Amino acid sequence: MIRDSVTTRLQTGPFGNPSPQLVCRLCRRLLAVCLALIVAGHPVSQAQDTPQPSARKSGAWTSPIDRPNSVASLESLTIGGVKQFILIRGEDKSKPILLFLHGGPGMPMMYLAHSFQAWLEKDFVVVQWDQRNAGKSYDPDNIPADTMNVEQFISDTHELTQYLRHRFGAPKIFLVGHSWGSYLGILVAHRYPQLFYAYVGVGQVANSERAVKIQEGFILSQLKATGCTPDQIARFENNPEADRENYLFKFHGELYRSENYSPLVKAGLAAPEYTLRDAFNVAKGPQYAAKHMRYNAISGELMDAIREVNVPVYFMEGRHDYTAPSELAVEYLAKLRAPSRHLVWFENSAHFPFFEEPEEFATHMRAILRETKGR
Repeated sequence: MIRDSVTTRLQTGPFGNPSPQLVCRLCRRLLAVCLALIVAGHPVSQAQDTPQPSARKSGAWTSPIDRPNSVASLESLTIGGVKQFILIRGEDKSKPILLFLHGGPGMPMMYLAHSFQAWLEKDFVVVQWDQRNAGKSYDPDNIPADTMNVEQFISDTHELTQYLRHRFGAPKIFLVGHSWGSYLGILVAHRYPQLFYAYVGVGQVANSERAVKIQEGFILSQLKATGCTPDQIARFENNPEADRENYLFKFHGELYRSENYSPLVKAGLAAPEYTLRDAFNVAKGPQYAAKHMRYNAISGELMDAIREVNVPVYFMEGRHDYTAPSELAVEYLAKLRAPSRHLVWFENSAHFPFFEEPEEFATHMRAILRETKGR
């Protein structure tokens, strides 16, 4: 049962998300910049609005939305028996609910939300959720390690979905999963199709073993094309894990417009919903999940185990995504049985189309809303 209490994310990981090692480097850089700003007398957050009074106590807040029927709330809930955090924002709380499932496992999306979801908030009530032991919900002292398993995450997602439906009087909601969240999301949509207008996979996971082989082929082709020495090529071939993530960034397979993760750091600096402690915990979540997560819901690869989903399915793919290679998502979609199947390409994105092309992403979500809301 959910109880609410208003208090108003890297080497590539198993689902194509930045690994714990890279997240640690990202967070150390983030922390260094934060401390420099504090020493210089500048606020860490770049947001301009005044925090809601109820949020000031915790040092985290979300800016209000100046609309008569809006909702802007940073809350802690008890989900699956443990405290977890959600961010709810929308210009009109009577609009359909859109629940985001972040990547990782353990890599939150809430700290990026302010940078991309304002366009979505016009047509949806957008819910960002830091899953158990991720981001603001990182609390290993009170969240048992043995609850870090896929079945528990399915149960948590189902419980949160029911809570949102009942709170907002919604017969169904929209479910969006990114990377690891697309693994979790398609399992949830497969099991509980009656709760969702549509399932949207972004950087959709399909086959992790084949994904690694595609990544290595891509990196080798880029190393040769860019004139790297035989020694550099041989070093990668002998130990691809050592430089895989750096090369995926360098060759624009993570972020199309960047050769490193600095845009994610800059976005994190402007997140009012995250305290300095929360920023520290971004690194800890993927590390904890890598150590403790058990995959007990299906046997084998997702594209082989889940072949039917009884809701409309949309895969939103960055044309340049080699983190969760888009060619595998295309193959998976062709095999999947669903009432309708749709492939949406983002030509100027890699693994993060909602972050790299936010207005385009919102435009496609509005189209999905029109196509499915009457089901």
